[in-house]
Amino acid sequence: MKTLTLKHDWLKNILPNGLPYPTSTIISGPGGSGKPLVEFAFVASWLQAGGSVIGIPLQYPSVEFVKRAMLKLFDIDLNTYKKKFVNIQFDVTIDSYKQIATNEIKANLLKPDVLNNATALADSLIKKSELGTLVFGSALNLLLFSPTYKDVVLKNFERILKEDKSRTYIFSVSNTMFAKEIKHLEVAADNLMFTRMEKPMKLFFNIEKMAAIKFSDEEVNVPISKEVLKEIKVIAEISRKKIVPELKKI
Repeated sequence: MKTLTLKHDWLKNILPNGLPYPTSTIISGPGGSGKPLVEFAFVASWLQAGGSVIGIPLQYPSVEFVKRAMLKLFDIDLNTYKKKFVNIQFDVTIDSYKQIATNEIKANLLKPDVLNNATALADSLIKKSELGTLVFGSALNLLLFSPTYKDVVLKNFERILKEDKSRTYIFSVSNTMFAKEIKHLEVAADNLMFTRMEKPMKLFFNIEKMAAIKFSDEEVNVPISKEVLKEIKVIAEISRKKIVPELKKI
């Protein structure tokens, strides 16, 4: 199995052989425990190695937030990766999906066909490399708040995690609510990782399982400042409080 060489010491210490690909990964943990920040570290290494990326950041209000976070956390300017990065923005006000810019798509991601087709469109827009495409998605658990789409959403993500090897997938999910449903995703994924937050704003990360490579199960403190952790958490929480009431009505 091929592996991606990782760029950050705290990741290399527990994944010395890198991230295997194409595989699926779930990063799970309580709400507000910094899961997307760990996800962004893998994204940074993937882009730096020449790979292409599709972002599906459900809890963030716009792609600009993702750009700011990547620049602040890992010194990655996504504006320099326009041919390598496409963002899919969650929009429950539209029925399907539409391309709104060279590397931006809006999509009603509650509908599995829309998610799958929007991802395929995004993949067609980016320049390919030997690494292939990495799809990262954050706060997928938000989609489970919709009583109409909850079950079909869950089944679609289980299928992607288990069966789709055309791309590499890294998804982060909160297990604070829908723990039983999230467990299905944890089991379906090839790789399983966890985060937790400890006062005063310390982010910890560990790995539970990996596909076909050796890893350390040691828990590591992710070296991100308290100020950055707090800023990103506040923005994500504001967006979550806005979108959850809408999803409960759908």
